[in-house]
Amino acid sequence: MRVLVIGSGAREHALVLALTRDPGVTAVLAAPGNAGIGRIAEQLPVDAASAEDVVALAKAQDVDLVVIGPEVPLVLGVADAVRAAGIACFGPSAAAARIEGSKAFAKDVMKTAGVRTAHSEVVDNPADLDEKLDRFGPTWVVKDDGLAAGKGVVVTTDRAAARDHAAEILENGHPVLLESFLDGPEVSLFCLVDGETVVPLLPAQDHKRVGDGDTGPNTGGMGAYTPLPWLPQGMVDTIVADVVEPVAAEMVRRGCGFTGLLYAGLAIGKDGPAVVEFNCRFGDPETQAVLALLESPLGEVLNAVATGTLAELPPLRWRDGAAVTVVLAAEYYPASPRTGDVVTGADAQGVLHAGTRIADGAVVSAGGRVLSVVGTGADLSAARDEAYATLAGIKLPGGHFRKDIGLAAVEGRIAIPS
Repeated sequence: MRVLVIGSGAREHALVLALTRDPGVTAVLAAPGNAGIGRIAEQLPVDAASAEDVVALAKAQDVDLVVIGPEVPLVLGVADAVRAAGIACFGPSAAAARIEGSKAFAKDVMKTAGVRTAHSEVVDNPADLDEKLDRFGPTWVVKDDGLAAGKGVVVTTDRAAARDHAAEILENGHPVLLESFLDGPEVSLFCLVDGETVVPLLPAQDHKRVGDGDTGPNTGGMGAYTPLPWLPQGMVDTIVADVVEPVAAEMVRRGCGFTGLLYAGLAIGKDGPAVVEFNCRFGDPETQAVLALLESPLGEVLNAVATGTLAELPPLRWRDGAAVTVVLAAEYYPASPRTGDVVTGADAQGVLHAGTRIADGAVVSAGGRVLSVVGTGADLSAARDEAYATLAGIKLPGGHFRKDIGLAAVEGRIAIPS
């Protein structure tokens, strides 16, 4: 099977790496890729957001399966075009990708499906902003209703800061979603979905804030770990039964059945799981940790979803132990990251590239999140040790990373409210 992976981040590097280990995959191609992906797979140029370009490339390379990593091509309907060309594709249709592309759509689906989520209101007129803000608090959750690369959310106890963020979103022509604050630790649960068939992967936890101790602004994600030692046994089954399966069934009922990876971001409160958001693709940086423990052949898994045979797939197999991903970010990320700096030590085992390119034979930074460093071990503490030991050998001028990824879990400081 020849597989084409669309995208250029560490998520795609993790996908490509796992696919190269599948004996059933004869070739892995990546477009456009990055400096790290280029060392393990053939790279080809493409405009990932152009359905015409992706289809032309897939045809020219005679691929059997296209795997679309980022959300933007999915929301724009690239997967629809690939399937219309007669090529199997892992990724939802544009209609189904609205589960991420429009938070208001996702809220409507959840309401109809009877899934617990935060109370919300949409603001599309600046004149209504103050009145609606006053119906929320003392913690305000303000979201861009469209795609914002994980950085369109502000959670704050400062009403003025909440208002400023909402006003900026409205000025950019996007509706604002105001939500009540959900208590409890957050969980990222990736689920393979084929219509109404749902197969969960390992649960993970992301670290969104830029600084240690969950301080500073939100980012696209500064690190993640899996599994979650504090998550009660059976909670994944509960999430699948009470959240993901009802949403998948409701989307089938609406004529936009989901096929691909449905990512449920949840808060686990005293009343059980409640949805913070849905995404229509593998999440970054959780994917890097989750796939590090997957033993099942990834090509077979993704192809089963793409060809509508997920129900026939054998149970997924996982390595024992834990995995941790730590993101190395460029100076000034997430505001205005500096690029073009030489990165050394980026060829070490466990290093996945994100914002990198080759210049004059050297790896240089080309984005805000530059590398993901993955450590594995018998337990979470050992996995953390390996990730941070690898990071110690990497140099990026001005680069920064969180030193506490997974630490609260190791120290037993995460608990579900009672």
